[in-house]
Amino acid sequence: MSEIKKTNSKAIASLVLGILSLIIPFLGILLGIIGLIISFPSLKEIKNTGEGGRGMAIAGRVCSIIGIILGILSIIAIIILSLVTYNSGVTTF
Repeated sequence: MSEIKKTNSKAIASLVLGILSLIIPFLGILLGIIGLIISFPSLKEIKNTGEGGRGMAIAGRVCSIIGIILGILSIIAIIILSLVTYNSGVTTF
């Protein structure tokens, strides 16, 4: 019979935070940074202890990076859009 491995809790947290960073605008940048930070020790623990969850930790890292990038791009887009709107004299009332 195969042995069931315990899943690393930091890997789960990293994945959850990574997914939330994709879903929640603006706050997603902070969640992505936290998820990214948690993924590093998670992978190290998985390597040292043999726990499961390596894929979750990697997916959490990828989702966190994408969430951070999307958050930054959305802030840049809002700034550019507001500058263009302000300079063109168009009001949005």
